[in-house]
Amino acid sequence: MPATSEAGGAPGASPLVAAAAELAAAFREPASRWDAEGRVPPDALRTLAATGLLAADLPSQHGGRGLTPAELGEVTAHLGGVCSALRGLLTVQSMVAAALLRWGTRAQRADWLPGLADGTLVAGFAATEDGAGSALGEVATTIEDDGDGLRVTGRKKWVTFGESADVLLVLGRHPDGLTTVLVETARSGVRTEPVTGQLGMRAAGIAHVTLDGVRIPAGHRIAPPGTGLSHVAASALDHGRYTVAWGCVGMAEACVADAAAHAAARLQGGLPLGRHQSVGALLARSAVSAAAARELAALAGRARTRGPGRGITETIMAKYAAAGAAAETARAAVQVLGAAGIAPDSRAGRHYRDAKVMEIIEGAQEVAESHLAEQLLRRHGAVA
Repeated sequence: MPATSEAGGAPGASPLVAAAAELAAAFREPASRWDAEGRVPPDALRTLAATGLLAADLPSQHGGRGLTPAELGEVTAHLGGVCSALRGLLTVQSMVAAALLRWGTRAQRADWLPGLADGTLVAGFAATEDGAGSALGEVATTIEDDGDGLRVTGRKKWVTFGESADVLLVLGRHPDGLTTVLVETARSGVRTEPVTGQLGMRAAGIAHVTLDGVRIPAGHRIAPPGTGLSHVAASALDHGRYTVAWGCVGMAEACVADAAAHAAARLQGGLPLGRHQSVGALLARSAVSAAAARELAALAGRARTRGPGRGITETIMAKYAAAGAAAETARAAVQVLGAAGIAPDSRAGRHYRDAKVMEIIEGAQEVAESHLAEQLLRRHGAVA
């Protein structure tokens, strides 16, 4: 079995991967408290930034560490195995950074990327609305020309770390087509409404955000109108799917480890619990599911090394499989752990709730199935 976050990282791991493993081990116990309190404390965010893990795959000239897709995957697996909210911070930060790196101007990259890399700026991705979830092309938020600037009006929902974000990448509707802009949350007209008590990701500072005629400079628009969804948001979502996939790998491996440790130590009828056939079968299926998810995530990582815009289908496949594996292994772990699995401080129980969220965000499982089926049909000559 691959090393999990508690194991301190695989032999020969890059320094940042090893650092992520150490942080994951240190954060394992506090993570259940963060979930109960509904927040990742600022100290943890500062530690991530100081270690260089935020937007770590950015090139060094923009303040990043130039992590390869494989290294970024291992980092997010370590964090995801301990706390999905902490992994969510890394995901949203790197989503916005990836979109800016690919589609921003030289001046925009210089203005924003260093702050995203060093943590002086916390980012949020504001796309989802009441009528625009999987179908983001239906967004109703308006972005209008206003003299020498732009005016943004709308209401965004389920913004990860929206409660504490300094800047939001906002998808909206301009007369010339869908567009994306950067909106600082300190601007007049921005109001945040913290979300509490949701099923999972309870420490991720999720918020609904109202943008009431917020005026921003024209230079805050990323790429021309008409490219907001097809280019900018698509790049952000693709990057997000990749890190979510690896975070789910970490969740699945953590659940396998917790279930196996309990099944080895707990005696039932004079035998270790795991020696009972039904329990052993659960462990075996979970181990295979986690291992398969890891291999598909690694496949996506190799595809992504070919450059921007490559490996999209492999990434969707990896996220689909890994989210399913996280849900399957978490369910099995809670079952094997029994009462301990539903205790307030149960990591498996927390992953059980978070895994359902993973099956929805960055493209629901059903959307992924449609995409993968379409790619398969095209490969075999189907016509529209």
